Amino acid sequence: MPYPIIDGHEDLAYNAITFGRDYLRSAMDTRAAEKYSAVPERGGECMLGWPDWQNAHVAVIFCTLFAMPKRYQGGDWEKVAYGTLDEAHVVYQKQLDYYQRLAGDNPLKFRILHEKSQFQKLWQGWHSDSEAINPIGLLLLMEGSEGIQAASEMEDWYERGVRIAGPAWAGNRFCGGTYEPGRFTSEGRLLLEIMADLGMGLDIAHMTEESALEALDCFEGPVLASHVTARILMKGKLGERLLTDTTICQVAEHDGVIGIMPYNKFLDPEWTKTSQRDKVSLQHYIDHIDHVCQLTGSSQYVAIGTDFDGTIGYPEVPLELTTIADLQKLEPNLIERGYKQVDIERIFGLNWARIIERVLPA
Repeated sequence: MPYPIIDGHEDLAYNAITFGRDYLRSAMDTRAAEKYSAVPERGGECMLGWPDWQNAHVAVIFCTLFAMPKRYQGGDWEKVAYGTLDEAHVVYQKQLDYYQRLAGDNPLKFRILHEKSQFQKLWQGWHSDSEAINPIGLLLLMEGSEGIQAASEMEDWYERGVRIAGPAWAGNRFCGGTYEPGRFTSEGRLLLEIMADLGMGLDIAHMTEESALEALDCFEGPVLASHVTARILMKGKLGERLLTDTTICQVAEHDGVIGIMPYNKFLDPEWTKTSQRDKVSLQHYIDHIDHVCQLTGSSQYVAIGTDFDGTIGYPEVPLELTTIADLQKLEPNLIERGYKQVDIERIFGLNWARIIERVLPA
């Protein structure tokens, strides 16, 4: 029986709202519908869909709420962009509404995870020998906190179901991010205090190293990097977007988890959109997984965080991947690299399960 997979990062609402993708159908059906449109160029070819998740044995998805600052907007087609905090707030609410409809209209397929008992029941079902179709758990992750008009407002979003948040994406009034430097501000530190008091998880994926290390030094709750790779293997490319060895070790010291992205641009420093796809394989992906394991001395701190379909799709993924269903191909490749079954089970789901148990209330 395949190991259940937990994916630490998928931008479902972004794609459903921006491109009109229907995730009840297969990724290949979506590709066929989008074949003669501009969508594949803008968002990559679809990797996700209900049949594909089932084939991959995906049990839980960390689903994002994401707002794109207009200063980084790709074009008018990008429907989740904001110029003001009020606009960002509206974007977040629309995406939350999407997940509530997805689960509400399809209760046998999707469940928003609010409490620990919900996850435990769902996780047990995915580990049973039954051939019954199991629902997918949706854990809500706020990627950046641009829609929070005041730090105290995070309590309202927690009540609505958000269990993990990252203070910044590009960079904002809370702290530095991928495109804009900066330390934590007083408002940002207050946000961390509120999140810790609520029992929320802190996602450092888009922080600068400076702000990430500052947060790890003071944050008292669960920590994770939902979708990253190792900066040292990329030979200096992409800078602040990827994790340094120092940050990786700090996450491990906090018993945190690092989700590795199967995205060619983040796996091989020589890859470009015009280079041949077959130059990047699952071996490159495993290189980044293995780096975290070797650096920390354990397989307990690394997991899968695809970032599908966050403008990342086919063919900009390792050669062996056509849709997310192909993630199960990781198992034989990990075994060839010397990983044991206990390591594979951790990487596929158990490590993220540890974080989920900590961020969901009893």
